[in-house]
Amino acid sequence: MNGTTKPDRGRRTLLVATGAAAGIPALSGAGALLGTLQPSERAKAAGAPVEVDISDLAPGQMKTVEWRGKPVWILRRTPNMLDALKSSTGQLADPDSERNKDEVTPAYARNAHRSIKPDILVAIGICTHLGCSPSEKFSPGAQPSLPDDWAGGFLCPCHGSTFDLAGRVFKNKPAPDNLPIPRHMYASETRIVIGKDESGEA
Repeated sequence: MNGTTKPDRGRRTLLVATGAAAGIPALSGAGALLGTLQPSERAKAAGAPVEVDISDLAPGQMKTVEWRGKPVWILRRTPNMLDALKSSTGQLADPDSERNKDEVTPAYARNAHRSIKPDILVAIGICTHLGCSPSEKFSPGAQPSLPDDWAGGFLCPCHGSTFDLAGRVFKNKPAPDNLPIPRHMYASETRIVIGKDESGEA
């Protein structure tokens, strides 16, 4: 009996070891398969919220960051720029941001300056006509392709749509809507998170 027990134990040990060894590649293969089903770091980053430091942004300056492949403008407006918003109201197609408001303007930006803080504009720099990127035209006064009473804003070079310093489109222009305001929030006095607000991620 002792003669048969020892070989049986040996066979059992060999079978367990062989099964375990065979299972390792299977598990690693399953892990690799699951890994391919997960979004890559690059894909996650493309849609993830972006945090921006605005401590170095002086009045009258604008910086551009990328979020979901789109240019997002952050403009620190001067008191004169804020005053200019009042002077252009009668010339705007949608001064109160009523058109497509759920898609274009979050509730907290449905005001005269279209922002959480009056001096900081956060807008997607893509014209709502055919997707060109408007140019900054902050200096007031007559300029090529702009009216003599221009108070400052943005000009789309493709088809001539103009927007004020809050991204609101002027009347009788090809662009149907104001420039979109992305969902955003302040992480601190000097840091803005784009792509996320109090209700969650965009």
